[in-house]
Amino acid sequence: MPATVDRSPEQTRPARPLDAEAVRAAYARWARIYDRAFGVVSGPARRRAIAALNALPDGRVLEVGVGTGLALPHYRRGLRVVGIDLSPEMLALARRKVERDRLDHVEALLEMDAEAMELPDASFDAAVAMFVASVVPNPRRMMAEIRRVVRPGGTILLVNHFLAPPGIRRGIERAMAPFSRALGWHPDFAMEAVLSAPERARATLSPCPPLGLFTLVRLAND
Repeated sequence: MPATVDRSPEQTRPARPLDAEAVRAAYARWARIYDRAFGVVSGPARRRAIAALNALPDGRVLEVGVGTGLALPHYRRGLRVVGIDLSPEMLALARRKVERDRLDHVEALLEMDAEAMELPDASFDAAVAMFVASVVPNPRRMMAEIRRVVRPGGTILLVNHFLAPPGIRRGIERAMAPFSRALGWHPDFAMEAVLSAPERARATLSPCPPLGLFTLVRLAND
C-alpha cells in the first residue's frame, strides 16, 4: 500500500476561503431556519456521532460549533456538555432549547472561536465537531485546539462533508465552490485540509447517510 502523503494546508485549501466575519454573517442569516433547512439532511450523521459519545464512560464533552443546539437533547445525562460557537444568533437559540427542555447536563454555551479556545488544557474527556471543519478559516488550527483541550487518550469525533473522489459529485461540489461565502461552508473541502497524514492513517472513517454525503471520523487523542 502506498504511503499516505501529507499535502500542505495551502495545497488542500478550498477555492473560496472563508474568514470569521463571513462565517458570522452567513450563520446570522441561517440561524432561524437552520433547524428546518439542515436538521433533516444532517440528522443521521449527527445521531451516529452522539451514539458514539453516549457509549463512552461518564465525563465532560466539548461540542465545537454547537450551533442551535440540535444535538444537546440527545446526550445521555452522564455526560456533561460544554458547547461553543462563533455565532451569537445560533447560541441564543441553543440557550432557549436548554431552558425550555431543562437540559441540566449542559454546563455552558459559550461564544468562542474554535481556532482560539479560551479553555484549559486537557479539560475534556471527548470532543466532537459536527459540520464545522469546512466552516472555520483554518481547520488544522481548530484541530490543534481540540487536541489541546481533550485529555491524552480521550476521544475526538468529526462529522463533515468531504470532497468526493473524481466523478460527477466532485464536479458538482467544485461548481458550488464560488458560493462558499453565501453558504457559510465549503462544498469542495478535502479531508487533508483538517487531518494530517498520521491522523488520517489512525482515524476510523464511517460514511453516513444520506448517500455517504457525510463522514464520521473517530480519533484517539494520542
